[in-house]
Amino acid sequence: MRVFVTGASGWIGSAVVDDLLANGHEVTGLARSDESAAAVEAKGAQVRRGDLDDLDGIRTGAEDAEAVIHLANKHDFSDQAATNAAERAAVQTIGDALSGTGKAFLVASGLAGLAKDKPATEADAAPFHGPDSFRGGSENLTLGFADHGVRSAALRFAPTVHGTGDHGFISIIAAVARAKGVSGYPGDGTNRWSAVHRADAARMVTLGLEKAPAGSRLHAVTEEGVATREIAEAIGRAFDLPVASIDPGDVEEHFGWIGTFFAMDLAATSTATRELLGWTTSGPTIVEDLDAGAYSVR
Repeated sequence: MRVFVTGASGWIGSAVVDDLLANGHEVTGLARSDESAAAVEAKGAQVRRGDLDDLDGIRTGAEDAEAVIHLANKHDFSDQAATNAAERAAVQTIGDALSGTGKAFLVASGLAGLAKDKPATEADAAPFHGPDSFRGGSENLTLGFADHGVRSAALRFAPTVHGTGDHGFISIIAAVARAKGVSGYPGDGTNRWSAVHRADAARMVTLGLEKAPAGSRLHAVTEEGVATREIAEAIGRAFDLPVASIDPGDVEEHFGWIGTFFAMDLAATSTATRELLGWTTSGPTIVEDLDAGAYSVR
């Protein structure tokens, strides 16, 4: 298929582009800078210059493709309203462009807020609907296009998509540990984070593109739940730091904005996704990555 990928030079997107190309698909990646464009071209993909605010360019990219994988997000936690608005506008633009075509449209999403007191499953609907909600309600907006002739699906990524070179949540938590001189965990450290290795996540995305029916919710999860204390202990070993509990009332002050997420229980399963797609995984665990020095490379 000819696939248009937003976020093609990002942490997850660059791995997805590699997997798509390796499996015979043609890729055009959205790139907002010369550096990003060069990285996408070096992989053997085509480039469309633009960003999430270039809705005309996004529309044209979607119309010219046989499928769209939307992975880009501004991730500006200092202006969440603007980030949510940009995300919703991009998803609306792509969905409108694909309506009635039967083309595939896969959108990146997350696992926060899906379930209480149990691991989230693919059967759990996202509670975010309006433009002011998480990611602008983009997951439900995308799935709604299934009623308009689009083979739409949600890609729910674990909170840590880990591996060497990761600059996401685990990298940020490790940076806090180095700055504070202690590897902390919230409270008793029993809240859990699901996890997936970057290469396994990319494989799931390609399989979702090829196999997922309209309205699917797909979980990029290999480890159902790793205790945050276990993550903190691995960070402590990686950087030779003491490990300590952070009082729940002090989590935000100690960790900054990432503390809100680190204190959440974000366990999730991927049983239905594995059965639907025939997805198997082979990457290391998050603790194995930390112990092997994946986050010690600076």
